[in-house]
Amino acid sequence: MNTFKELDIVALTQDRQTTHFETKEPIILCKGQVGTIVMEYDDQVFEVEFSNNDGTTYAMETIPANQLMLLHYELVEAIA
Repeated sequence: MNTFKELDIVALTQDRQTTHFETKEPIILCKGQVGTIVMEYDDQVFEVEFSNNDGTTYAMETIPANQLMLLHYELVEAIA
């Protein structure tokens, strides 16, 4: 299982209905939607911020670890 920490980049593993952060209109965050962990409530629940490329937040969600996937931008482990 992944170990998550604040500022990790994560993706949703399933669709999630929520409301837009500013407009309060209903939106769907799709499986694969990328966000940043901004707070850890315990090792199994995290506050995740979802924002556009310009940095505008469109959703803040409390999400359990089993609905998140850690994203990697560098090699994690080499094969011996």
